Amino acid sequence: MNGDEEFFDAVTEASQKAPGRLPVDTSKSNGIGEAGERPPQENGIQRHRTSLPAPMFTRSDFSVWGILKKCIGLELSKITMPIAFNEPLSFLQRITEYMEHIYLVHRASRQPKALERMQCVAAFAVSAVASQWERTGKPFNPLLGETYELVREDLGFRFISEQVSHHPPVSAFYSEGLGQDFLFHGSIYPKLKFWGKSVEAEPRGTITLELLRHNEAYTWTNPTCCVHNVIIGKLWIEQYGTVEILNHRTGDKCVLHFRPCGLFGKELHKVEGHIQDKNKKKLFIIYGKWTECLWGIDPAAYESFRKQERRGETPRKSQSAIGVEDADTEVDAVPEVQDTVQVIPGSRLLWRINTRPPNSAQMYNFTSFTVSLNELQTGMEKILAPTDCRLRPDIRSMENGNMAVCLGLDLASQEKERLEEKQREARKERAKEDTEWQTRWFQQGRNPHTGTPDWLYSGGYFERDFSGCPDIY
Repeated sequence: MNGDEEFFDAVTEASQKAPGRLPVDTSKSNGIGEAGERPPQENGIQRHRTSLPAPMFTRSDFSVWGILKKCIGLELSKITMPIAFNEPLSFLQRITEYMEHIYLVHRASRQPKALERMQCVAAFAVSAVASQWERTGKPFNPLLGETYELVREDLGFRFISEQVSHHPPVSAFYSEGLGQDFLFHGSIYPKLKFWGKSVEAEPRGTITLELLRHNEAYTWTNPTCCVHNVIIGKLWIEQYGTVEILNHRTGDKCVLHFRPCGLFGKELHKVEGHIQDKNKKKLFIIYGKWTECLWGIDPAAYESFRKQERRGETPRKSQSAIGVEDADTEVDAVPEVQDTVQVIPGSRLLWRINTRPPNSAQMYNFTSFTVSLNELQTGMEKILAPTDCRLRPDIRSMENGNMAVCLGLDLASQEKERLEEKQREARKERAKEDTEWQTRWFQQGRNPHTGTPDWLYSGGYFERDFSGCPDIY
């Protein structure tokens, strides 16, 4: 069930175009260049780096309180944060981490039954947030017009994203299977708020997955993410909220509850939910942790097990986590790590998280997939759009360890300030000339399945005509 066991089953025939569906980008180029320009390969799969150029630096000498103490209850997108609290990725690259477990989508496309497809889609939706576990660094805010592309032949997809709005900040993305088995797209407007001891990120915006073989579209929104102890104490993360995944063809719905930590930490990281048909009949029960794995079971077997629990036939372990008196201390106490997911007999494993590299803690807690996202291989500059995140100098400087923080004169911070000032000047020029910003690869419209406002891919990126791209760096 792991991502490294099964990535991509090539599709022999493209599905027929259906009403209400975004068009597939018919560009033939995958953006890897001519044969002589390809990076070294092994068994036909590109080699990707396994570590960052420089280890993560310590944040212990910095205090964010001086910046945030006047911002309690406010939206944080307009507040400039010290680069010390960033990680060397753009938010556009963070969005690309949705694709780490894309094998689940390929698997869904191969399933003959709608219930089995929904199980795979639900696992994919949970896996999309798994990389945030222990990721306490803030990604760089994308510049207006910034883009990011990723082509992974080994995983069977290509991906493009663009920062389409600055105020409010909106990031649009589009991905498709190289075998034309799926489309995956959406626009994200992350709403950040500071609550004194924590920062809450509410990922507004609709995510859409289309399985082209089955003429099915699924839509959902991600749960809320909260980072605790941003002022003092050990940082820790939780996800909470209800995620509803709707199959627009069958009416089936998957309802997933990401549980908040709770007073004693018993619910930390838990995900529980079910799949129901259009008449609200429960068809399948799902449970697990978004940091570990996801399991599923028939509703009757699940209810039978719970009855045994209530009768005391299943022993309960005592909890010894946070006491009530800890709740009002200066920090949000870190819950004890509870036992791993208790597997109910008869359950099916839907997904398990990939093992992180052994040096992950020295690399901002990146996964192996994440480590490769900002890699700039030889010859890529000739292929990428000039607006691609990999060419952004402040992120590149931070990744390379140019963080001589004494006196605050590090190269990464200087580049960040220069780019922000350049963006402000460009905005003033547009206001003076009474012109509006024109997006390049996405356009405003309506989601073809929900009818809600969305940013839709215009096509053509992989034809690689980048003339007219803005000079943002």
